Amino acid sequence: MLNYTIPIDYTRPKKKVTVIGCGRWGSFLAWYAAGLGHKVTLYGKTGEISYEQLKMTGANDYLKLPQSIELTNDLKRAVGGADILQVSVPSQVFRTVMQELTSKCDLKGKFLVTNMKGIEISTGKRLSEVALEFGLEEWQVAVWAGPGHVQEFVVGNPNCMVIDAYDRTTTERIIEYFKSPLIRFYYGNDIIGTEIGAAAKNVMGIVAGGLDGMNLSSLKGALMARGSREVARLIKELGGNPLSAYGLCHLGDYETTLFSKFSHNRMWGEGYVRGKKFDKLAEGVHTARALAILADKLGVDMPITCSVNEMILDKIPPRTLMEQLFERSLKDDI
Repeated sequence: MLNYTIPIDYTRPKKKVTVIGCGRWGSFLAWYAAGLGHKVTLYGKTGEISYEQLKMTGANDYLKLPQSIELTNDLKRAVGGADILQVSVPSQVFRTVMQELTSKCDLKGKFLVTNMKGIEISTGKRLSEVALEFGLEEWQVAVWAGPGHVQEFVVGNPNCMVIDAYDRTTTERIIEYFKSPLIRFYYGNDIIGTEIGAAAKNVMGIVAGGLDGMNLSSLKGALMARGSREVARLIKELGGNPLSAYGLCHLGDYETTLFSKFSHNRMWGEGYVRGKKFDKLAEGVHTARALAILADKLGVDMPITCSVNEMILDKIPPRTLMEQLFERSLKDDI
């Protein structure tokens, strides 16, 4: 298994980093932080397939963990001495994770960085909002978003991503701790737009996969134009900057989500229209539901997102859905 070696930056402040979640992205975050020279602990739960695989072999389908990483199922041990907590779990269980964290551990003085892209279905809240409900101060919370696949990073293919936060100093510090030639970070200045855009791009990934499955990939251009436009409308209604929809958190992430062979959401959509089950996490399925509810509540027109939700819940034939969507575009533009 080929792993890229990150060039050492001896001027970088070294921190104690704990990653919560042993899946594809969580294991990468641990590998990446260790490669930067940070002291890293990776936490997972006994019985979870991803944790047990790493415990037994020290590797998964994507990478081999450096020996310097401590792998543990003891949450208190994992969190106790950490300066930075990076959370990478399915978005719909984030509230449960926060409940466990705050009931068992002292998070005072620690940064918490969310590394997943989703909206809570039951409340319509962004994940940073959920974190703040548990007593964290705004300066503690940051969001890591933007394009990139583990399979590309571990062989040395670089990309650009974005860090956003409620506090500008937090954004600057997190970037200072994690920047490298492998990942160039941009400074976010609209946490609402960053979180909504990052979550919503997964819904567009499902549509893109559906187009691939029906040999209609040429329509992805129309999808990108209309998709970013409806997401911009929602961001504006929520008080964010609509231009964020055209940045790295959303439109800038389309290549990795709408076209890449590694995109779970694109693969889920392609499998759906072909009648093949995709058994890995595709956050866009839950995000479509959350955003459709939110759009209805706020009166925001989001035809693509709502149609994906209807397709999944009401089993509307995918080709019928695509015909309805793209006939509409001829009449109404974007």
